Amino acid sequence: MVLLTAGASMERIFDLDWQLIADAALMVIAVFVLFLFMSYFLFNPVRKLLENRRNKIQEELDSAKKNMESAKALREEYEDRLRGVDQESEGILSDARKRALSNENQIVAQAKQEAARILERARVEAQLEKQKVADEMKREMISVASLMAGKMVTASMDGSVQERLIDETLREMGESTWLN
Repeated sequence: MVLLTAGASMERIFDLDWQLIADAALMVIAVFVLFLFMSYFLFNPVRKLLENRRNKIQEELDSAKKNMESAKALREEYEDRLRGVDQESEGILSDARKRALSNENQIVAQAKQEAARILERARVEAQLEKQKVADEMKREMISVASLMAGKMVTASMDGSVQERLIDETLREMGESTWLN
């Protein structure tokens, strides 16, 4: 009998009854419903979250790539500007030298003109002084002549003596002095 009991329990392990099939089917349906429920409320939001995160990371990578390209272009532009600054500063210095040389030439020309004006003024003043001295000399000659005439009148000289004295006086003074 023991054999039979052992055989009966063995039969029960491999024997499928309707209750076991119903429980298994119910469990499969419950797992499927649980999967749908978790998929809708858990897996889909997680997938969306992961997709949003992936999109955000991709956008940040694209933005970083654009920023790197614009930084590279900006760096090249600044390097070009720096090269241009050297040329521009050399041009500015060259222009300043030209202007300084032009100003120097202008100042020298003005100084020469001023010196010429001073020399001309000195020459004119010298001529005026010479004319003034000549005029004073004529006045002196006239006063000497009138003094001589007064002496002649007082001395009662005759006409030949008077003429001789006038001629002598004129010769002493010089005819060029009298004519100037």
